Amino acid sequence: MLLKVVQLYKNETDLIKKATKNNREAQHYLFVTYSPKMLSICRQYINDIHYAEDVMISGFSKVFTHLKSFKFEGSFEGWIRKIMVRECISFLRTRKKMTFIEESPQNYKEIAIDAVASLEVDEIQQLIDELPEGYRTVFVMQAIEGYSHKEIAEFLQISEGTSKSQLFKARKMLKENFLKRNTQRNGTK
Repeated sequence: MLLKVVQLYKNETDLIKKATKNNREAQHYLFVTYSPKMLSICRQYINDIHYAEDVMISGFSKVFTHLKSFKFEGSFEGWIRKIMVRECISFLRTRKKMTFIEESPQNYKEIAIDAVASLEVDEIQQLIDELPEGYRTVFVMQAIEGYSHKEIAEFLQISEGTSKSQLFKARKMLKENFLKRNTQRNGTK
């Protein structure tokens, strides 16, 4: 027996327009479509899954509240993603766990982390979770989300030099923790 797939919406634009008019089915469809990715983003910034879920829900509340402001320029997923990142940063600020040490700009050399390809996704996430909030936030924004140091500085209200130093320190700590974990796993030391 073959099942016929019925497409609920012809395209994303129609779906967004219906959701803008408070069509609950369209809003639900958007939520179901994008929530797994958005939870993943929130989880990268916030290591407690329950808080990450709360922040994601709060983010979607803002998505639906401000849906009329989406101009259909660029990707809808990218628009939602920005809202989620802002919600995560706002959450971290309210918890006052994110601290940055202002530093003068220096030339920070990139620290390559070799053999990361051999790690599973959950192992990489554990390494990221071990970073202090400030390091983790800048690392995720730059290395995973692709924000420039200028954009990060504006988002976090820090200098570009501080953003660069936080990324440098995050990568250094990731490498040290990776090597430590690898050494313990291989039984050498």
